[in-house]
Amino acid sequence: MKRTATRLADGRELFYYDLRDDTVRDAPDRRRLDAVASASEVRRDPFLGDSVVIASHRQGRTHHPPPDACPLCPSRDGRDTEIPAADYDVVVFENRFPSLAGDSGRCEVVCFTPDHHASFAGLDDERAALVLAAWTDRTADLAELPAVAQVFCFENRGREIGVTLGHPHGQIYGYPFTTPRTERVLASVARHHDETGGQNLFDATLAAERADGRRIVLDTEHWTAYVPYSAHWPYEVHLHPRRRVPDLRFLDDAARTEFPQVYLELLRRFDRIFAGREGGENTAQEPTPYISAWHQAPFRHPRRSEFALHLELFTVRRAPGKLKFLAGSESGMSVFINDVPPEAAAERLREVAST
Repeated sequence: MKRTATRLADGRELFYYDLRDDTVRDAPDRRRLDAVASASEVRRDPFLGDSVVIASHRQGRTHHPPPDACPLCPSRDGRDTEIPAADYDVVVFENRFPSLAGDSGRCEVVCFTPDHHASFAGLDDERAALVLAAWTDRTADLAELPAVAQVFCFENRGREIGVTLGHPHGQIYGYPFTTPRTERVLASVARHHDETGGQNLFDATLAAERADGRRIVLDTEHWTAYVPYSAHWPYEVHLHPRRRVPDLRFLDDAARTEFPQVYLELLRRFDRIFAGREGGENTAQEPTPYISAWHQAPFRHPRRSEFALHLELFTVRRAPGKLKFLAGSESGMSVFINDVPPEAAAERLREVAST
């Protein structure tokens, strides 16, 4: 991997990640841009203890532009975009409409491919490995920023999820605090540790799922993917490296080498789970919407070493043409009601394996 750092016309950082070491990245950003103005503010909910980000400036962000006006495509044919180069492998740059910035953290965009009509599932192993390298590199850089306490790499795909740009891309958030979800997980880890005399909850859960087997989707030499016993979403998979590590920087070479095959297989199965069901047809025009999220340990938390890096992948689609909405119980009281038994979801995901 070769990384080239540069800056856009408004001063934002951009990083090219290339497969070839001899690739030259010297195209300038010819646009006339004002400096990014962020009005982000982090407020604390006194009852729940949650941190809420107020980011009113994001109301004006780009919203569903036509393909010929996509800001994430390469700059070509006289049209300048967020990426000055005429082609690229993987690119990461500071978000022009960040939810978090300055002392309140950082937000970045990750472009997986220059092909506007592609998807992550359509990448080859080499490109998927390059994305993993970019996620890892950005995690390492952001870990050095005093304003960043935790890094979250994720991809939202599909209008049903709320995506406003159709180009295959993800995001990286550098939070200035440990997220509420992670705090709850770490509290459970601590409680389990105390109740069992030192057992790690992540290790125990992974061992139990592998021993049970009913919810296992993929089990390889270095990775295990399973549907959780108490899955919140209709189709939800957790992907863990077999060797527990706190964040992406600590994956060993063997796990990195195997990751593209495992992850791409999971994404491709997600694109097949609704095909042929109740007359449903999952075509390229209607891909499965999903959220794919890396959960990493916060950098300076006292229980950091007990956290387990893992990826959570889920879809809000529960059946062809039907979505799982967060209604009264979920939105009002945070009590999820799942229409698809986790064992049935795992069975379906095993059925649609690549042949």
